Amino acid sequence: MFEALGNKLQDILDRVGRESKLTDTQVKAAMREIRMALLEADVNFTVAKDFVARVSEKAVGQDVLGSLNAGQTIVKMVHDELIETLGGQAAQPTLKTEGNVWFMVGLQGAGKTTSTGKLAAHYKAKGRRVLLVAADTQRPAARDQLEVLANQVGVPVLKVADGETPQQTRARLEAHLKEDFRDLVIVDTAGRLQIDAALMDQLADLQSQLQPSETLLVVDAMTGQEALNVAQTFDARVNLSGLIITKMDGDARGGAALSARSVTGKPIYFSGTSEKLSGLEPFYPDRVAGRILGMGDMLGLIERAQQADLKAMEVKKPGDFDLEDLLVQLRQIRKMGPLGDLLKLIPGMSRALPEGFNVDEAQIQRIDAMISSMTLKERRNPKIIDGKRRKRIAAGSGHTVQDINRILKMHEQMKDMMKMLGRMSGPGGKGPGKGGFPQKMPPMPRNLKR
Repeated sequence: MFEALGNKLQDILDRVGRESKLTDTQVKAAMREIRMALLEADVNFTVAKDFVARVSEKAVGQDVLGSLNAGQTIVKMVHDELIETLGGQAAQPTLKTEGNVWFMVGLQGAGKTTSTGKLAAHYKAKGRRVLLVAADTQRPAARDQLEVLANQVGVPVLKVADGETPQQTRARLEAHLKEDFRDLVIVDTAGRLQIDAALMDQLADLQSQLQPSETLLVVDAMTGQEALNVAQTFDARVNLSGLIITKMDGDARGGAALSARSVTGKPIYFSGTSEKLSGLEPFYPDRVAGRILGMGDMLGLIERAQQADLKAMEVKKPGDFDLEDLLVQLRQIRKMGPLGDLLKLIPGMSRALPEGFNVDEAQIQRIDAMISSMTLKERRNPKIIDGKRRKRIAAGSGHTVQDINRILKMHEQMKDMMKMLGRMSGPGGKGPGKGGFPQKMPPMPRNLKR
């Protein structure tokens, strides 16, 4: 989402960061460029203006102009101010021992129902006993959709009937909780294609009856500046406690997410990163700022690795790296998410990758299919794969013999590289920076045919 903005800010700060001393004119020129980059990314005008003003004020106040390392100091100031604009400290919804009722509000199409299911999955994994309430009676399939999500997560759902009053909903909910104790109730409310008085009255009446401890607005990042107007209008009527920004994996310019905290004064609790139930991440301003400025997000990468439980990532010995190991590692890494996204979490990698770079996930699936078509004996000893076996594997996986040849060649190159790394890491081996590591990784096979 923030790729275009990130590239522009990184270009500007790269130029500034190389300067050992800065003049007032240089700082003003850089701040003008930063303001234009923010505006082009659809950041609210007032937010962009105040952002630049605060950085300029700090630069003058700390007397960095003309001093050594002035460029690096400006870069740090921009990074720190970006964190503050996004909310400063990360915030999460308040959770009590019991009696937690969360009210999900938002317009139709923002991802409200899907986000409700994601929250259920997220907190069930943390040991919470979750109940979903399908209170969206406006969209015909909304209650059924939430029921499907609830079944996937493994939590119960209470469906509000057509014509049911808020008082009746409260009474049914209280009766349900007496029979089946739940310490987190998430209510999916009705939405509209646009804000109107009827929607707000309905939400206010239900909110008055249920007395939620959190009222969360689900905002579609793709709607740009209009998302901020929606947030302000909802907050004025139902008193929001936090935001969930969806479709953060899309190609929106990112301005709404950058502006949301400053304009509404409400923290961003979560960001939606995919359509999957696992595609919901706590929003960390410092990590998002790091990604925008190309500093990566190693903590995010480590957390993904922990969630994927990469216990099978190590092979016996470098020389024993067989196709079975390759298959296991590919599948384990894929649990962490799209490879293109993982690479961008590594500091400096977003700038190192060529423009338009994209990992072809389909290629990885094809490699998986080809290795899976081999017998365990063939995977553990690829040398026995002769011409006849290659034809069988190709036919079984829907590929050509040439594709199988490319996979076997890639495996041999990876095996040789791992042997080399094993020798370098051993006693007396050459480490990084000593001319020891290979300069070129084995290439991923290209143009694999289905």
